[in-house]
Amino acid sequence: MNGVTTSIQQLGIDTVRILAADAVQKAKSGHPGTPMGLAPIGHVLWSESMNYNSENPEWINRDRFILSAGHACMLQYSFLYLTGYPITLEDIKNFRQLHSKTAGHPEYGLLPGIEVTTGPLGQGFANGVGFAIAQKYMAARYNRPGFDIFNYKIYTICSDGDLMEGITSEAASIAGHLQLGNLIYLYDDNHITIEGDTDIAFDEDVAQRFEAYGWHVQVLADGNDTDALSAAIKNAQAETIRPSLIKVRTHIGYGSPNKANTASAHGSPLGEEEVKLVKKNFGFDPDRYFEVPDEVLNYYREAGKKGTEKEREWNQLYKAYKEKYATLAHEYELLRSGKLPEGWKEKLPVFKGDEKPMATRKASGKVLNAIADAIPNLIGGAADLAPSTDTNLEHYKSFSGENREGRNFHFGIREHAMGAIINGMALSKYVIPYGATFFIFSDYMRPPIRLAAIMKIHSIFVFTHDSIGLGEDGTTHQPVEQLIGLRSVPNLTVIRPADANETVQAWRVALELKGGPVALVLTRQGIPVIDQKKYTKANELEKGAYILSDSEDAAQIILMATGSEVQWVLAAQQKLKEQVIAARVVSMPSWELFEKQNAAYKEKIFPKAIRKRLAVEAGSPLGWHKYVTDEGDVIGIDRFGESAPGEEVMKEYGFTVENVVERAKALLNEKPQNKRS
Repeated sequence: MNGVTTSIQQLGIDTVRILAADAVQKAKSGHPGTPMGLAPIGHVLWSESMNYNSENPEWINRDRFILSAGHACMLQYSFLYLTGYPITLEDIKNFRQLHSKTAGHPEYGLLPGIEVTTGPLGQGFANGVGFAIAQKYMAARYNRPGFDIFNYKIYTICSDGDLMEGITSEAASIAGHLQLGNLIYLYDDNHITIEGDTDIAFDEDVAQRFEAYGWHVQVLADGNDTDALSAAIKNAQAETIRPSLIKVRTHIGYGSPNKANTASAHGSPLGEEEVKLVKKNFGFDPDRYFEVPDEVLNYYREAGKKGTEKEREWNQLYKAYKEKYATLAHEYELLRSGKLPEGWKEKLPVFKGDEKPMATRKASGKVLNAIADAIPNLIGGAADLAPSTDTNLEHYKSFSGENREGRNFHFGIREHAMGAIINGMALSKYVIPYGATFFIFSDYMRPPIRLAAIMKIHSIFVFTHDSIGLGEDGTTHQPVEQLIGLRSVPNLTVIRPADANETVQAWRVALELKGGPVALVLTRQGIPVIDQKKYTKANELEKGAYILSDSEDAAQIILMATGSEVQWVLAAQQKLKEQVIAARVVSMPSWELFEKQNAAYKEKIFPKAIRKRLAVEAGSPLGWHKYVTDEGDVIGIDRFGESAPGEEVMKEYGFTVENVVERAKALLNEKPQNKRS
């Protein structure tokens, strides 16, 4: 320092501003202006408002902090470092570099203290609603008089950009409806986006908008007034019914003589000379980099240590709780471990081959209701489609502002927010959440599906009405490209079961699977229940692909299919047998599960010697050629659907036993072609 006298609080705030400017400048990319403007808010949150323990970032009852404005991540990284989380000044210096903990936007799993991966604007805002729901559910189930085991809050910083995205409108609406008073959102009202002042595209009254959603709203005129910030947050903490929004007027690039309050401070380094001017402005040596005064570090480290005592007190409370409520404590600890209760698999139904045709969505509903009692943390719902997706838990009430123990969620017609809320619930690590809609509307959910896959979290997405077989609703509702679209997402396991029993096993796999989300893709129309005594049992689904029915003689061709199309290849196998053509039938409900198998198993299912192969799926044929080889073929769909009864549409598009037989025979009559070297 240059001998300038200043309060330790102000010095700390200015240190964070300098760290942000230096880190972005060194990286030659990033967003310096927003963390500079937000530094006072960060100071109040980390020094006095939030409950956390930097020595144990996973403390159960910690407050959750979400930086929905993920581009301002240098704010979060700086305070994590200063308060004693396992992050070093070297990590700050390596901002945005290869394999660094300090990525260009906060990434879950890279650094303790990062609760969720944010970046796409609006996602963190909606994730927070999921975190809040999980806390309310756990509190209702486990808290008892005198034992507030779960009473943490969710703090989020959101930006102008967040509030422009449609997902935040969806999420804010449902948060107000559910009276999630454990949400405290601070809105960084800095008036700047990449293109300039927000008034070129955004001039609504945000305060009135959120009041209309049922939120508690406060407006602060000066983001540098830490006393006002502290008082506003205390007011929000005292509001237990309505979620809170604190609209704070800040100044992007605060302290920069030439770039404050301009778009140039948003998404680009300030420039070497401007950074020096910023340092001079705050009384720092312009020729020193990443300067953290000892007194600042000591001040924030002491603030971080306060959480150690808070956790100690909580541990004592939990010890007494465990003695008094041993059964509840045991249940909670089991859920926390990530394990499923013993005996739940014995609840799984088995469907007989002589039962009437059953839609896999119906079978899914039967599975959910069969296991719900055994798995108390399995909770979820649909986007106003529970009767159609069969995802309602029949013996349980709805989660609402009045009933926090309800296990059925009514997300409303808000698929985008539903996906992100499900992710927030999953990140709580207590519950296994699912959300359902028609498969075609998975398009509305692609951002949260992708983020769930990036974070490798246990979100379950249920998609019904999975093909042109849904019928009369026609082109707009009939999925074609959605299957291959989801299959292209790394870490996402897509399962399209062939019948009721495969659906049972799909749920078993979805509940047990680690390392990423699962998408269950289910039919609207009834399909035959495959006889478990006659054919290979459906528990082979866990391998992704299996020989459902083999030929008595050496197979000349492999017929493979997923979902409702498996019935056609099974029937075609018999027709071909009558013509002395030996065919193997492979059910392939999940490419991702199959790719996890070893080479020997893959060779067993698809021997290299059997070159003639036919894949059948009512969706885009893209990707299937990996399995059918250069001598095979695909019966798929390369155009959109038609409005007509489902059976007629399927027939029109070639999904019949006759067409499968004809295409298989055509393949067998073809001469081998050297399509690949």
